[in-house]
Amino acid sequence: MTLTIVEALPIRVLLVEDECLVSEMVAESLARQGFCVHTATSGTEALQHLASAPVDVLFTDIALDGGMDGTALAQRARSLLPDLPVVYASGGMQMFDVAARVPHSIFVAKPYDPDVVGRVLRRAIGTGAARLPA
Repeated sequence: MTLTIVEALPIRVLLVEDECLVSEMVAESLARQGFCVHTATSGTEALQHLASAPVDVLFTDIALDGGMDGTALAQRARSLLPDLPVVYASGGMQMFDVAARVPHSIFVAKPYDPDVVGRVLRRAIGTGAARLPA
């Protein structure tokens, strides 16, 4: 009998945030929590990454510079990857058009604790642990 040990792979997060300091702080915190984090500062940059690299969960600010807000980004991302978990963040609910959000998405109000965001991201992909290889 042969036992195979399967190592858990880190959850791949695409963090879309146009405020550099916020992006750096959150990316560092998520990396310390075991996530593999790629950052983007615009919807266009995020879509380019989604088209070229695997992503397990999209974590996007709603108010983004560059002509595409987070809700439009999430809609376009879901057209590429229909099952992609989405977590939105915003400094105010007034910026969040609930009708424009993609189904089964999660909203996190700013300011948020990056440690809490880690738990939310794991919940969004439906696991409390790292993802396993396919």
